[in-house]
Amino acid sequence: MSNTFGMQGISLGFGANWRQIVLLVAVNAFVGGMIGLERSILPVLAEEEFGVTSTTAAVSFIATFGLAKAFSNLLAGNLSQRLSRRTVLIAGWLLGLPVPLILIWAPSWSWVIGANLLLGINQGLTWSMTVNMKMDLAGPHRRGLVLGLNEAAGYLAIAASAFMTGIIAEQFGLRPEPFYLGIVLAAFGLGLSVIFVRDTAAFVSLEAVAHSRPSVEPVSFRRSFADTTWRKPYLFGITQAGFVKNLNDGLAWGIFPLFFIDKGLGLDRVAILAAIYPMVWGVFQLASGWASDLVQRRPLIVTGMFLQGLAISLVGVSEAFGGWIVAMSLLGLGTALVYPTLLAAIGDAVGPLERSTSLGVYRFWRDSGFIVGALGAGAVADAFGFGSAIHAVAGLTVASGIVAAATMRRN
Repeated sequence: MSNTFGMQGISLGFGANWRQIVLLVAVNAFVGGMIGLERSILPVLAEEEFGVTSTTAAVSFIATFGLAKAFSNLLAGNLSQRLSRRTVLIAGWLLGLPVPLILIWAPSWSWVIGANLLLGINQGLTWSMTVNMKMDLAGPHRRGLVLGLNEAAGYLAIAASAFMTGIIAEQFGLRPEPFYLGIVLAAFGLGLSVIFVRDTAAFVSLEAVAHSRPSVEPVSFRRSFADTTWRKPYLFGITQAGFVKNLNDGLAWGIFPLFFIDKGLGLDRVAILAAIYPMVWGVFQLASGWASDLVQRRPLIVTGMFLQGLAISLVGVSEAFGGWIVAMSLLGLGTALVYPTLLAAIGDAVGPLERSTSLGVYRFWRDSGFIVGALGAGAVADAFGFGSAIHAVAGLTVASGIVAAATMRRN
């Protein structure tokens, strides 16, 4: 269904813009694949090749990634207002090109940290722009659908890349073979962005004309930051849920592989578990984004946070591979209910001219969760063991669902 409002030869809606939307879905698959390179093997690489024995130090690459991605998200929206969405997208890919090469040749762990700094900037700029550009093209009526497609492509690619790198590492070693895939992903992502992607500024202007707020209203970064962070309870409910969601993803990315290795699993089985979570997450986002267009966003978000908390707790209490498969599948399902829905909820709550700035603020806080999740869970694991870290994060996730239920009420 397309929005019937149009001008200057363009119109909003999925039907009118499906070619560019599908292209951006493909671009985001390459974006997601870049993160998947690290999901199953980098914590193990830290211990086995670089001799990093502290859990907190081993997951420091995630904190660096999260810090860089969070601040890139914060800047991306404002940059796209000053430059263009397409320019920011291409810049993000250029910064991502060296990442697999650094991971291949890194002589010390500090080089890996540096690679993740670049990867965080790459992800903050490229993923932010695919989200914004799809929302620009789709208009208000299919926002959840296109975001579900976007996030599904990204996380299915994470799953595929995590599985492939884990299997390659099991067969050939931790370096360099698993990271050859990253060179291909970065080259294709950049090529598609440069040759085929078109900017969406005209679609933002078109939606602003139809929006209830005047199109000349200035966008204040300070106001958007305050509104999205704490001043408006509805937006606060969204933001804190996003923060905790990526806090538990920091646990899944950094602590779970070490936990599974500690339980005696080989890299091939760790790769399966590392892939199941984003695979289920990706598949079910195809439906959850669309479903959130038909029902209120809040029920999906609250249910998803509770389900994630249950799944994380189940990882901690299970002792068998089958139980971990169930737990990681449930974690993926809970995340699928939440992830595109939170983005769509932000889009619902703010005007088109401030949408990229508000999304940048939300994504800043959401990806700051990586830092707290990785370092916090690592510190608890060092002090009290993996089980304590896992159950602490499970409790925080359930508490976040309760906060979302209390604050995400629209008058």
